[in-house]
Amino acid sequence: MIWGCITYYGPGYACQIYDDNMTSIDYTHILETTLKDSFEYYDLDPTKIYFQHDGDPKHRSKHTTEYLKSKNINYTDDLPAQSPDLNPIEHFWHHLKIKLSAYPTRAKGVHELWERIGIE
Repeated sequence: MIWGCITYYGPGYACQIYDDNMTSIDYTHILETTLKDSFEYYDLDPTKIYFQHDGDPKHRSKHTTEYLKSKNINYTDDLPAQSPDLNPIEHFWHHLKIKLSAYPTRAKGVHELWERIGIE
């Protein structure tokens, strides 16, 4: 599994998620590290932007909302999950799936999958 983000200025960083059962604690750790690194790369002040994520339970959890509030990050979480009309990153995921489906066989493991994605 992969977590990634995009900004107005371009793509943010991505990170590998080794266990498909991500919790809100895992999610806020990603926000604290990978999202924060993306903000720093583009010199974005997280208190002056709107962070958008969908209605996934770990995004709407008390733990996540308290984390976002503690960091003064404005956010919206009332969007439907996987809605390309409202969440532009869904277009990225769609193109990634097309790229991966162009291979004649499935990846033989997570390392080969990451090589195909271009993250090593």
